[in-house]
Amino acid sequence: MIHIFDGAIGTMLQNAGLKPGACPELINIEQPEIIQSVHRAYVEAGAMILETNTFGASALKLAHYGLADRMAEINTAGVAAAKKAAQGKAKVAGSMGPTGQFIQPLGDLDFEEAYQTYYAQAKALAAAGADYIIIETSIDLQEMRAALLAAKAASSIPVICQLSYSEDNRTVTGTDPQTAAITLDALGADIIGVNCSLGPEQLVPIVKILADNTDKPISVQPNAGMPKFINGQTVFPMTPKDFARWTPALIEAGASYIGGCCGTTPEHIQAIARTAQNCSEPPRKKPLPQLKLTSRSQTVMIDAALPTVWIGERINPTGRKKLAAEIKEGSLLSVKKEAIDQIKAGAALLDVNMGIAGIDQAQAMKRAVTEIAQITAAPLVIDTSDAAALEAGLRAYPGRALINSVSAEPERLKTFLPLARKYGAAILCLPITAEGVPDTAEKRVDAVRRIVEAAKNYGLKAGDFLLDGLVMTVAADEKACRETLRTLQLYRREFGYPTTMGLSNISYGLPNRPLINSTFFAMCLAAGLDAPIINPYDEMMKNTLAAGAALLGKDPNGRSYSRMESNLKVPKQAAVAEPSTMDTLAAIKAAVIDGEKERIENLVSQAIAEGNDTNTITEKALTAAMNEIGIDFGAGRVFLPQVLLSAEAMRTAFLKIKELLPAQETAKLGTVVIATVKGDVHDLGKNIVAALLANSGFALIDLGKDIDSSAIVKAAIENQADIVGLCALMTTTMTQIDHVIQALKEAGSNAKVMVGGAAVTQEYADDAGADAYAPDGVAAVKLARHLIGKK
Repeated sequence: MIHIFDGAIGTMLQNAGLKPGACPELINIEQPEIIQSVHRAYVEAGAMILETNTFGASALKLAHYGLADRMAEINTAGVAAAKKAAQGKAKVAGSMGPTGQFIQPLGDLDFEEAYQTYYAQAKALAAAGADYIIIETSIDLQEMRAALLAAKAASSIPVICQLSYSEDNRTVTGTDPQTAAITLDALGADIIGVNCSLGPEQLVPIVKILADNTDKPISVQPNAGMPKFINGQTVFPMTPKDFARWTPALIEAGASYIGGCCGTTPEHIQAIARTAQNCSEPPRKKPLPQLKLTSRSQTVMIDAALPTVWIGERINPTGRKKLAAEIKEGSLLSVKKEAIDQIKAGAALLDVNMGIAGIDQAQAMKRAVTEIAQITAAPLVIDTSDAAALEAGLRAYPGRALINSVSAEPERLKTFLPLARKYGAAILCLPITAEGVPDTAEKRVDAVRRIVEAAKNYGLKAGDFLLDGLVMTVAADEKACRETLRTLQLYRREFGYPTTMGLSNISYGLPNRPLINSTFFAMCLAAGLDAPIINPYDEMMKNTLAAGAALLGKDPNGRSYSRMESNLKVPKQAAVAEPSTMDTLAAIKAAVIDGEKERIENLVSQAIAEGNDTNTITEKALTAAMNEIGIDFGAGRVFLPQVLLSAEAMRTAFLKIKELLPAQETAKLGTVVIATVKGDVHDLGKNIVAALLANSGFALIDLGKDIDSSAIVKAAIENQADIVGLCALMTTTMTQIDHVIQALKEAGSNAKVMVGGAAVTQEYADDAGADAYAPDGVAAVKLARHLIGKK
């Protein structure tokens, strides 16, 4: 069955008299007849699901209007208005939109504050009688996780999760549709989808990717095309007929819930409802039950039919006194360096262990997971025997993690499996029982069977398990190698799930351990090992893996092996230098690129001690690094979290230069006044641009959000601004940009005007008379430099 959503509400409310800058959700209480009439129009058009007028009705958003204490009242009234208009002909979905803030470390909002905000709103919506909770227009997977966890805890009604994607098929913070589908499915979303930002044509491939990676229903609510600025008005160009023409393609791609977002009207909904009547929902192919782990921006799959995946083992203080001491002192410098270096060495997943006596392991795990997740795209393995540390890591992680490990011991099953279910994590099944370590392959299979059966009782399923072969020391047990190999073979035959294990224990107590380890590794690969936990710096193990993949058919025609051998023959002087052997300026550049702000202060101090002046450090290290980051961002190799981290490292460097060379303080590139225009209370994008400009050497005056044109002009004149940056997220407020530009001209300001925001396009910027259009924060920095150069 094809379910029809309603369309846009905001523009209809404005047509009914809502003034720019007023709180749209307050209408639910003060003028309920207006919102009821909007809902009725959609019901008459054929909508089966009405969204409540509560998109911005979280306490955090309502605080802008001084209405945070009326959150429950406003949400309750929103549901009541929709239900009254529906009259039993349509279901009601309680709408929850973004908070307008990034969760730490990308922003200042604490995860728990976001969770509690969404929990309170979801509880109010459910209590008022909503049939669904719909979390929509989210641009960050971590905020979506907070909202989904809260909604599932607040009620038992179905939850719809809709992210918004840019034209590169990623959210602002870098999440692709495959990663979103896998993460949200595992976390318990009932319907997964996409809304806003793009038109139906652009959303067809996104819908297909979502449908290919989950068996949950797929929803889609496109805009009526991309907005255009015509005769001083923002216009969405797609007519109802044009819009409905894409309905069959969206259904064929996998959507069974279809509606509209910005620019759509009851006429658009009526058109898609009529078109959908002639469409049948095609059968969807169930995704293969492969183990899929995610970070915020990447998915890694582990399966017998796929290439072998390495799990980096180096973030573990066991037997490493220096690393343990740093963690105990609260420093994560070496932890983050290990994360970066292991990824560069080829690790696809990173094991994270904070097992040190005498520390708060839960807090340490939360910090480590948060920091590592920002600097790498590799999915994480939460390695702990402490339930509190496990929950802290899983809760903080913006993706789908692997738990290392769940044994067959009753207490471990009782404490770890509920956490795996709650947070959508996969589990590494370790065949250890209350009686100890099984000494035969058959006993290990039996132990794993008990783990899997218990896990399935908690709701886990095929695709959630990674089986550990369990390696013992051959010096103490001559059967250790044979039993491990037999265990791998039996796992494949009995379960068909992928396998893992650490390898180095096999050689303990023997001479020439690398030879033993690499030989054993080759044997395990042949027996069915899919995801070894290894030291990725070990060249012999890496070579064994490459050769094994070629011989076992996981590297067709040995292409990867041949490339590796060719790289080994590159002359040493052409190889990339390690940070320890780089000159200081190159090391600063590398530290900025990797976002290592902890290293940057010492490196800057060293560069100054070597006689480098401010301009040399800025141009050859800092600016060069951000230019490279900008290129990688444009090419889709890095995403907003990494860009923000690099900008923060650059700011740390500037502050150190200012401290050590006050007389040579870096000249500011120029003065920028930035603001979100009148009537627009969304400032997330503006805040990103502001942070990047400030950290790139501009003097920044951030006026905030919902700023009148007169205040912007005054600030530009008084501060002799070189650039005025204007942001508008909403199509209904976009025209305020024109007013500001005109007011600046009338006031005689020489400032260049740069505009941006979700609703703004290059065409609109040109028509409005702006000097530049910035589609994102990285582009804004580049354009600002260009505008300053022109001045």
